[in-house]
Amino acid sequence: MMKRIQMTLLSFVVLISAVSFTGCGGDDDRGGGINLFSIEDDKMLGLQLRDEILANPQEYPILDQGQYPQAYAFLQDIVDDILGSGEVKYAQDFAWEVYIIDDPETLNAFAAPGGYIFVYTGLIKFLEEKDDFVGVMGHEIAHADLRHSTQQLTQQYGVATLLSLLLGEDRELLNNVLGSLLGLKFSRDDESQADQFSVIYLCETEYAANGAASFFQKLLDLGNANPPQFLSTHPNPDNRVEAINMEAEERMCDTAFDSDAQAWMAFQNSLP
Repeated sequence: MMKRIQMTLLSFVVLISAVSFTGCGGDDDRGGGINLFSIEDDKMLGLQLRDEILANPQEYPILDQGQYPQAYAFLQDIVDDILGSGEVKYAQDFAWEVYIIDDPETLNAFAAPGGYIFVYTGLIKFLEEKDDFVGVMGHEIAHADLRHSTQQLTQQYGVATLLSLLLGEDRELLNNVLGSLLGLKFSRDDESQADQFSVIYLCETEYAANGAASFFQKLLDLGNANPPQFLSTHPNPDNRVEAINMEAEERMCDTAFDSDAQAWMAFQNSLP
């Protein structure tokens, strides 16, 4: 697997000079930072990170899919609805697997490269509306689809360090990269772009396109001074509510919350 990462990174070596001289804004027309990782690298790093998480049940107590088949089917249906919007660039390329972490005290969710999504039960039970949760899922899918994690890794480690993967079986560096993914903090621009694309995705579904804004508003209404890390405090939650609602309005998206409240409650109650 390391050799495959080396080979895909090698394809970028010939492009480094061109990137440096042209000031490339990202890997696709959606903007973003320079990214030395290929799509295959995203998929392989995400898979390895998923396996690291699944192998650490004390820190990440994942609910067994065999014991909670209906809950997982409910979540997968939401993911599939978002992927079916036609706006997710890597809908057919990434894994888009979802996992539930049994931790009622944590308001969190995160997406690994390649579309591996982890959601805490604390976040699920915190949200009163399904559309709020779908907005958050759209945000997380956007981070993976826009490849924010590997863009951040490129900035964090730099070209020279990442290219050292080409020189041999540098397991220590790979472990450091995987560790960095778990503690990754996205930039202000990345968070804003993920908010924007959550609206873009949901605008083409039956869900309220501004669901993520309602989540932020609930935090503000409760006076929560410490929003979860995955939706960082910058930009300010007030500004994010305004920006998300404006995005939905400018795109003339449906913002009516009409999801099945009983189905959402049944899903919440099915969890520990």
